[in-house]
Amino acid sequence: MSSEINISRFRYDGSRPFSISGTPSCVDSHYQSKQEYSDLIKGFRKSIDALQQVMYAHDRYAMLLVFQAMDAAGKDGTIRHVLSGVNPHGVDVHAFKRPSGLELDHNYLWRTDMRMPRRGSIGIFNRSYYEEVLVCRVHPEIVSDFQRVPEEFTDDYSRMWKQRYADILGMEAYNHHNGTRIVKFFLNLSKDEQARRFLSRIDRNEKNWKFEDGDLRERMFWDDYQEAYEDCINATATDECPWYVVPADDKKNMRLIVSQIILEHLQALGMDYPKVSGDRKKTLGEYRIQLESELE
Repeated sequence: MSSEINISRFRYDGSRPFSISGTPSCVDSHYQSKQEYSDLIKGFRKSIDALQQVMYAHDRYAMLLVFQAMDAAGKDGTIRHVLSGVNPHGVDVHAFKRPSGLELDHNYLWRTDMRMPRRGSIGIFNRSYYEEVLVCRVHPEIVSDFQRVPEEFTDDYSRMWKQRYADILGMEAYNHHNGTRIVKFFLNLSKDEQARRFLSRIDRNEKNWKFEDGDLRERMFWDDYQEAYEDCINATATDECPWYVVPADDKKNMRLIVSQIILEHLQALGMDYPKVSGDRKKTLGEYRIQLESELE
């Protein structure tokens, strides 16, 4: 499908600095009505699904979509609305929450490494290894008290974050060189809109379960998280594995922008169905004659 969404304005690949205070959480709408939004999102789903089927047959590439955001930004809904039309066999979704004891007994990239997408499929990380330079940066006691990293590496947290950025860059480059295309999204929600969404979770019975006491505690660290995101994106945005900072105050608009970004990255792979040799076509022709004779 054709697009009117220019995704370059949302892209950060290291060629320009990212400033979170200068980046809008809301932009002009890319749809004029609910019906138009519905038509557009369905069109994106159809196009993404078609390309994922080619990806499966092509069997050379995988794609990893990383979603990071503050609470209530709409990660779950975006993943559901954008990719619900893709063949379930071609998509794996993983939500990373508090690590288990087994995961804490390994290095901090282990649990996400285990879930990288296989060739021919799209993997989705709802939160990711970036928590290790976001939540852990805001709450460094997680590293010293729970991750049990040797003290020689935690005596200078500023140095440790830089080392983790380097580790992540190396891991992403390695996966890129082996055919996994990594596309990273920061859903940029304003603090006021987060408050409105929290109130909705409190006021609506069917949403009460989504509100946790920890949501308000983490909101107190809003400025710390904003600084952590800004430093993280600037340190890890590359041309091979770019970040996209997507305005998240309008959920529908956000989903359309994310859809366009995914579609363009799939299109850029230049995939095609495997070519069939002349001998194979001849064999298929013989099979066709045989099957047609059975129907006579």
